[in-house]
Amino acid sequence: MTLQIQLLPDPDQARKLRATVERFNEAANWLAGEAFDRKTANKILLQKLCYAELRERFGLSSQMAVRCIAQVCEAYKRDKDKRPQFRNRSAMPFDQRMMSFKGPDEVSLLTLNGRVFVPFVMGKYQAERFTNAKGQCDLVLRKDGKWFLLVTVDVPDGTKPATTDFIGVDLGVINIAVDSDGAKHTSEQIEAKRIQYAARRRTLGKASRGAKRSKRRHCHKAIVRSKRKESRYKRDVNHQISKQLVATAKDTGRGIGMENLKGIRDRTRFRKRQRARMSGWSFAQLRSFVEYKATLARVAFEGVNPRDSSRTCAECGHCDQGNRKSQSEFACGRCGHKAHADVNSARVIRLRANAAVNRRMGSEHRLAG
Repeated sequence: MTLQIQLLPDPDQARKLRATVERFNEAANWLAGEAFDRKTANKILLQKLCYAELRERFGLSSQMAVRCIAQVCEAYKRDKDKRPQFRNRSAMPFDQRMMSFKGPDEVSLLTLNGRVFVPFVMGKYQAERFTNAKGQCDLVLRKDGKWFLLVTVDVPDGTKPATTDFIGVDLGVINIAVDSDGAKHTSEQIEAKRIQYAARRRTLGKASRGAKRSKRRHCHKAIVRSKRKESRYKRDVNHQISKQLVATAKDTGRGIGMENLKGIRDRTRFRKRQRARMSGWSFAQLRSFVEYKATLARVAFEGVNPRDSSRTCAECGHCDQGNRKSQSEFACGRCGHKAHADVNSARVIRLRANAAVNRRMGSEHRLAG
């Protein structure tokens, strides 16, 4: 898990942290060019070639240089056709050699000018899980000048009970999440909020055109605040949905089977009026929330291939494009089974999660025998 805690540096500490972050990202940008020119994402090779120059040119400490090389290699590996770019205030990684926690409310951070001891605050939720902090984190400077540490903590898996059944969860545009019991989490209120925030930003954007510099700056800050507010709202909704799904599974002694939507925006076509609605929601975030909450609650989680789940009958298994009559209507052309299309898809996902676990258990039994 990643926990967010807020740092409270004094002006001098903030100046040192800002200078360190900016220098680190300047070094990362230069190193990204070297990695791209050499076409290498090999951390060991890049360290042999550039470590000395990296330290001399940018004044980084030895461990900062090592983390910089790792950061660049990780970014370049994602897409070797593009040269990685680092903004001057991108998040800066810290490891155990660059930081350490000094008691419950202070952290020591390495800067270009030595270590600084910065007080921090956290909420009750973070404090309950902070005991398992691994000492690895990202230092983040927001546009409003606030400093945060994103701290990685270990979540103990515990002993999960043997799961013989799952709740299937279908994700979509009209209904964000629908489970195989028929419970729906619709997006009507969420879409209304998205439209409201988008309209507000358009108004601010129009007001800033041709305005004086002070008014443009005010409008820009208001737009940034609006984006953050919308992001917090979406995050809260994802937390609520994931919490309800995990609670239902735990109370009924079942696991959660959820479709794996990686690459859905690349392989699925949406109507023009649905594109903003689809791109405006983080399904990956929802899945990650469900997964880690299930881990904490000792509920089994199973990722499922969603291919053709919207066209497959949950009763007889018949798969045909004609089974999906409309966005909400499913009617099997073979057995005549009728249901809400999203509920039927969730039931198909449940069956696939059950089948995946049964196959795995059968394989383990054969190996044991």
